[in-house]
Amino acid sequence: MMTTPTSDPIGAAWLIRYASIELVSPLYVSSSIAGRRQTYKEDNVIHNAYQETARPLDTVIAHLQFHMRHEVLNLELLTRLFEQIGADEVQAWVNHEPTGSYARRMAFLYEWLMDQQLAVPSNLGGNYVDALDTKKLVTSSPTQVIKNARWRINDNLAGTRHFCPQLVKTESFTQAAALDIATMVDKLNAEFGQDLLMRASVWMTLRESKASFTIEGEGKELKRIERFADVMARRTGKSDIPLDPESLAELQQEILGSKTVIQQYGIRQSPVFVSHTQVNAFKEIVHYIAPPADDIADKLAGLQAFMKKTEGQSALIRSAVASFAFVYIHPLADGNGRVHRFLINDVLRRDRVIHEPIILPISQAIAEHPSDRYAYDKILDSVSVPLMTQIRDHYDFDKQAVTYPDCIRSNLNFTSSHLVQPAWRFMDLTPHVQYLSALIAHVIEKEMHQESQYLRQHDHARRAIKEIVEMPNSYADRIIRSMLQNKGAKSNKLVKDYPFLANDTVWDDMFSVVVQTFKDGADDLDR
Repeated sequence: MMTTPTSDPIGAAWLIRYASIELVSPLYVSSSIAGRRQTYKEDNVIHNAYQETARPLDTVIAHLQFHMRHEVLNLELLTRLFEQIGADEVQAWVNHEPTGSYARRMAFLYEWLMDQQLAVPSNLGGNYVDALDTKKLVTSSPTQVIKNARWRINDNLAGTRHFCPQLVKTESFTQAAALDIATMVDKLNAEFGQDLLMRASVWMTLRESKASFTIEGEGKELKRIERFADVMARRTGKSDIPLDPESLAELQQEILGSKTVIQQYGIRQSPVFVSHTQVNAFKEIVHYIAPPADDIADKLAGLQAFMKKTEGQSALIRSAVASFAFVYIHPLADGNGRVHRFLINDVLRRDRVIHEPIILPISQAIAEHPSDRYAYDKILDSVSVPLMTQIRDHYDFDKQAVTYPDCIRSNLNFTSSHLVQPAWRFMDLTPHVQYLSALIAHVIEKEMHQESQYLRQHDHARRAIKEIVEMPNSYADRIIRSMLQNKGAKSNKLVKDYPFLANDTVWDDMFSVVVQTFKDGADDLDR
């Protein structure tokens, strides 16, 4: 994904060129040597040009130190570099500078990333320093930082070596993460009242379920929609976050029900990929291949570690990471998309920025317009497209499918997962936080506001209609719905069921009430 825009790179860009590294995650800062000192931003990358006096020595260690000091540390880059150069250069560095903070940090990171120990110099010393720069990256909450006495390092990595997402504190990221969801919901509550907002939430839960199926092309599956709505209402924010194998199996079973081809609930034991079939060519177009089944447990444990280590931080960051990391790990044979979108509300409620029974209609907002669905697909592509670019020549489909231990049959042949393991382990979810922040702001300020406004107008119209003719609420609701859907045209079936509507004066009086009540959106009603 990363390309060096200059002919004289330094820091990370130099290391990429030196080792012929291809990254999936982006560099947020790129450095080079030029005639004068300047900084400019292009395609979300800050380019820093330095004068000749700032040039590091022409060695891996010198450029690593420059990367640590002046750029945003990229764990995928370090992993891919260490896979090529081994331990000798880092060992020599820390032997030469046993009290140096950069040498000790890099020695710690080498061991953490590669799961291989270096020799600790007998004269190692120096003050404890953070492994990652907290001003540049999201790290563990202060109470979760671990003192590593071996290298005198504050281990503040928010995850494990198997999964630790990159979250870069750009200006736009920081603004997005600071979205005050609780205050926004409180404003709705103040405007419409708790009772009305709760009623809107019940309706939005069903709509959220339907929209989640619509995203997956199954928007007419009524029983499944109702089942998922029930699961959201009962399970959101309850018990432990469903990221362990047992909880996931239970949640998957509740979502899918008993009528499914899945014979074994829980963590898959088979390969999985996201694709569509090109009908004319009868060709499978693969959009994303998920990590192998053997890696899932470790990656989910890393995601659980992230959630534990970031307790007390932005609920929006935590919600975005839980949900999007889950969909990239794709731990289930079926139901990953629904659990992914379920986790957004689940984490927000756990972190107490939304309260029961409110369910933010995230899926509804995604499925509402083609442009919204495009934006959702594009954010998923930010990881999947560069990842698939690296492995496009390393997978194929066998003629015969294999039956795996979970009874899933697949003919995917992909044995080169090592090529993208660093990308799965340290995926960049910075843009996903920004995307979710904008989406939630839209959901609360538009979707939930409009739904609450509609219910308030509907209540007013119902009361006014019952002043004209006394009737059960269900009659009034059906009349209002018919008038809105048919733009005021009187249907014969409605008159047959409710003969009192044959009186034109009664109908006109009721219609006038509906038009007046829904006047903000009733231009098409006026006959």
